[in-house]
Amino acid sequence: MKLLLSVPSIISAVKKEQKMVAEIVEKEQLSGIISDNRFGVYHADIPSVYVTHQLNVLSGVTTFITSKIHQKIIKKFTECWVPDFNDEQNLSGNLGHLNDTKINKKYIGPLSRFKKQELALKYDLTVLLSGPEPQRTLLETKLLQELKQFNGTILFVRGVFSEESIDVPQNFIIKNYLLANELERVLNQSKVIISRSGYSAIMDLLALEKKAFFIPTPGQFEQEYLAKICEKKGIAPFANQQNFSLKDLEKLQNYKGFKAKETTLDLRLFKLFQSK
Repeated sequence: MKLLLSVPSIISAVKKEQKMVAEIVEKEQLSGIISDNRFGVYHADIPSVYVTHQLNVLSGVTTFITSKIHQKIIKKFTECWVPDFNDEQNLSGNLGHLNDTKINKKYIGPLSRFKKQELALKYDLTVLLSGPEPQRTLLETKLLQELKQFNGTILFVRGVFSEESIDVPQNFIIKNYLLANELERVLNQSKVIISRSGYSAIMDLLALEKKAFFIPTPGQFEQEYLAKICEKKGIAPFANQQNFSLKDLEKLQNYKGFKAKETTLDLRLFKLFQSK
C-alpha cells in the first residue's frame, strides 16, 4: 500500500530526472548513460543502461502490478544490466530472471565494493544492523537480549550516526557505524555475519566468502524471498525477527556459507557507448 501511494511522488521525481538528464546530455555531449535504478535517468538519443536485480518487484498481493510497471520502465532503456549470474548459481532467483525477450538484458555478475582479504579472524560474530526504523531498533533490542549468553567475541555495528553509548556485556564491542574501509576489514576478520538479507548485503558476503545468518526486515517481501533462496541452496539459514533466539545459530553448522566463483566484468558491455 505504501508503495502504491508513493507512485505520484515517483512520477514527479522521474520528470525532474528527465529534465536534468536532457540538460546534462546537451551540455556535456555524453555518449551514454548508466542508471543505477533511477527510473528517469535515460535519453532517447544516446545508449542508456539500467542496472537492477529487480526484473520482478515483490510487493505481496500487488507483485504482478509492481513487476509490470517496473518492466515497462526498464523497456525504455537500451539495455538492462543485471548484477547476478545467469545460471544455477544465481543469487536473485525469480527477482532477476525473467523470460521476456522485449527486455534487452545482460548478466554482469554480482557487484560489491568489498574484496576478500586473508586476515586473521578477530570476531566470532559480527552483527550488522541496518534498515528503516522502528525495525532497526527492534532488532537491536532483540539481539542484545538473545546474544548475552553467546560464547565468543561479538562486534555489534549499530548502523546509526550517533555518539550515543549503550550498556552491553563484556564480550560485545560496539560501533555505532563504520566507514567502508573499516567495514571491509572487520568483515574479513569475522567468522560469522548476522545481517538483513538485502541483495547488496548478499553480494558483499559472496565477495568476502563468509558464513552468514539472515534476519529479514519484517514486511519486506524481497528480503524474505532472498533469505529463503539462500536457505534452500544450503548457503545460509535465517529466522524471522520476532522468533530469533541464540539457539538458532546452531543451524550454521549445516550450511556451507558463500563461495564466490571468479568473474570479470566483460568490457564488451561498454562497446554500446563507443561513438560511431
